[in-house]
Amino acid sequence: MAIYLPGTAEHSDVTLDELTPREIVAELDKYVVGQHQAKRAVAIALRNRMRRQKLPPDLAEEIMPKNIIMIGPTGVGKTEIARRLARLANSPFLKVEASKFTEVGYVGRDVESMIRDLVEIAIDMIREERLEEVAEKAEESAENKLLDLLLPGSSTLPTSTAGFALAAEDGDSSSRTREKLRQQLHEGLLDERLVEIEVRERSTPAFEIISNQGVEEMDINVKDMLPNIFGQRTKKRQMKVSEAFDYLIQEEESKLIDMDQVTRVAVERVEQSGIIFLDEIDKIAGRESGHGPDVSREGVQRDILPIVEGTTVNTRYGMVRTDHILFIAAGAFHVSKPSDLIPELQGRFPIRVELKSLTMTDFIAILTEPKSSLVKQYTALLETEGLKLEFTREALDEIAGFAFRVNESTENIGARRLHTIMERVLDEISFTAPEIEEKTVGVDADYVRKMLTDIVKDQDLSRYIL
Repeated sequence: MAIYLPGTAEHSDVTLDELTPREIVAELDKYVVGQHQAKRAVAIALRNRMRRQKLPPDLAEEIMPKNIIMIGPTGVGKTEIARRLARLANSPFLKVEASKFTEVGYVGRDVESMIRDLVEIAIDMIREERLEEVAEKAEESAENKLLDLLLPGSSTLPTSTAGFALAAEDGDSSSRTREKLRQQLHEGLLDERLVEIEVRERSTPAFEIISNQGVEEMDINVKDMLPNIFGQRTKKRQMKVSEAFDYLIQEEESKLIDMDQVTRVAVERVEQSGIIFLDEIDKIAGRESGHGPDVSREGVQRDILPIVEGTTVNTRYGMVRTDHILFIAAGAFHVSKPSDLIPELQGRFPIRVELKSLTMTDFIAILTEPKSSLVKQYTALLETEGLKLEFTREALDEIAGFAFRVNESTENIGARRLHTIMERVLDEISFTAPEIEEKTVGVDADYVRKMLTDIVKDQDLSRYIL
């Protein structure tokens, strides 16, 4: 599973170089509650990456990232810490489940595909950055092309010298008409008018390629070859001005962006600042038993080892070195232990941090403190219906208490328990919101107990619903 992150650092007024480890932890505190040791470890890793970039190239080449392994139950913030760190660093970030990979020779995804996916994410990031740079110029060019379509013949010049005086008058008139059309275009008065423009045809190839890798993992990019084989055909199509404007902007943007340069920068960014989050590493931690379905676990570990250690992976954008990619592994390790990993792989994750189970105080903080806390999310959602939702402090204490107790008595799924409990508490309000005449709705402790008590009483039912 790949997670794409937009290329905008959260801390816009302070550059990343100026952020100290303490400030990085403070930034992470805005989104993740508790887990100070884990935040501290990733903050040092990020700061070391910045320090390395300031060293002479020959010395910088020798300094490898200190990979991190996070140990802790599900739902305590392992993924969120890594995700927020990557967004803060404006780094290409990929989250993958180690259990999705199979040993070489088995049917399934090979471990090198994670590097290919990371390069694709980096290309999207760099392309978005370039699009922002050329957006204004592309819009201006698209607008002029659209005005040419709306005012045909405005740019034609007379061929005879006798017509120069008349042409000057016509030119002034045409210029005025053009500016008038431009004004109407800006005001949206021409959005429904139809224009005829040439669009590129997207033809489906008449042949099929059968490969166990998939097109995205082949050394050649068949999708890029097709236009060269068949030629790029165009056809005329009528569309509304608003649609034509969007299409022309995209066309102009693609002309202004040098994709070869985007690819080069993306590969370099992956090599120097990429972050891969290897989740569920505990699922491949078992040693060989010699039989049964888990026979390839150690094989997957051995395949992951060179990627983490530093190797060169062949992608369709060229060779990519993994020496300086930061790997953050995570697992609950309920059944297995980190020592069950093969010794070579253990040695590639020198920093180990243990994340603690969430307490009732943590649940209350998760509900209210982060920038996008659950209470803020539900309040904003219901505000779209014109409904103002107000939680009392006692209600939040009850919700946190229920979440904590259900986690203790059934499976501990951490902060994810709050999602199920909040959904249950607000079920009736969410359903009837469009019909409620009272525009301010209060949620107190009694209401929370009324919505949850019957369910929590029945252990079997609570396992099913909560």
